[in-house]
Formats: sequence, C-alpha cells, structure tokens
Amino acid sequence: MQNKTILIVEDEEDIQELIKYNLTKEGYQVHCVGSGELGLQEARKSLPDLLILDLMLPGMNGLEVCRQLKGDSNTHHISIIMLTAKGEESDIVVGLELGADDYISKPFSLKIFLSRVKACLRRKQEETSPEQTILVFQDLEIQLGRYEVFVKKELVKLTLTEFKILEFLARKPGWVFTRGQIVDTVRGDGYAITDRAIDFQIVGLRKKLGPVAKYIETVRGVGYRFSDI
Repeated sequence: MQNKTILIVEDEEDIQELIKYNLTKEGYQVHCVGSGELGLQEARKSLPDLLILDLMLPGMNGLEVCRQLKGDSNTHHISIIMLTAKGEESDIVVGLELGADDYISKPFSLKIFLSRVKACLRRKQEETSPEQTILVFQDLEIQLGRYEVFVKKELVKLTLTEFKILEFLARKPGWVFTRGQIVDTVRGDGYAITDRAIDFQIVGLRKKLGPVAKYIETVRGVGYRFSDI
C-alpha cells in the first residue's frame, strides 16, 4: 500500500491538511487541490489510485467531477471515496450510481477513515487477482460455483435471488450499493424486482444467515454494504 497515490480534492484547508498528514503517516503518496476543476485536471494528469472527493466544492462540484472521471475510459478505474455532509443522502445515492466506491460523512473518525481508505485500495488490488471461487469471512463461506452458503460449516439454503444479493455484496466488502444497483444485478429471475422487494429479500437473507447476518449492513437512506471491517 505504501506506493499507492491519493489525491485529495477538498476546499477546507484544515480538513485537507488533517487528511493529508494522517495518510502520509500511513505511507501513502498524497497530493491536494482545493477545487473541482483542479481535481479533475490533476486526476487526469497523475492518474492516482484513489480520489478523496468532497461533494461541496467551489465551482465544479464533486458529483460533476465524479461523473466526468467515471465517464472517461482513461480515468474510470480511479477509486473514489466521497466526503459528504449530513443531509446529503440524495447526493450520496447519485454519486454511487455514477461509480463512486464509498462515502464518508463529516465529521468522521480518523480511525474509521483510514480503515475505509485501506479497504478501498485493497479491494481494487484484489480485482486484478484471479477470479475467486470461494469467499470466506470467518464463519461464513460462499461457494460461488456451487451456489452454496455455509454458516459455521452448516449448509444454509438460499433462494437464487438471495444468493445473488449475498454474492454481489460479498464480492466487494465495504462498498455501499444502492437498492437500484442491487436490483440491476438480480434482475431476470422471472419476476419483477423493485427497491422495496430488495428490502424484503434482505430481511429474509439475514434471518437465514443467523449469527453472520451482521455482515450485511443497512446504510440509512442509501442502501446496503457487506462489512468485513
């Protein structure tokens, strides 16, 4: 992780310096800019591994920066963590739909912030590894090819839709997915899947997972994430 480069796009200097100081202490190469236009320009030039992107920026806002980067084949691979203020749930949903990887609300715990940064970079690195056939998280084992799930070595019978939702979330631990994104991945099971139906599926899935149901977190106003932190 020490060779990973991070670009911070944040106009509040005290927050910018706080983040930069702590990321630098962790061994990351960090650069900062204070506006959306400069962030877009620097991201296109330096192609960082991760962008820490404030949504409320002077001039071009963070959502537009995200939209342009994710819509460009040269920069769509850059991971993006959005920094948001309370009450920006609709913007969070839009950002995730545009391709942002995660978000952190202000004010935030530095310990959690650094953990989420590390997890985001780790996931990106794992994406370049050979396809996994089994996902293991302590007492939870997901056998992808067999469509089988084991909790504490005991087989748990899931419907195909429940399995698809669990697989989708577990393949990218820590990522927040909107209900719309989950709908898109399970669509085509022979009946209509709606945002509300996803909530019912999650309830049923958690009941079946029992002691490991804690892995599936509800992100209020946004969607769900599989948390292995």
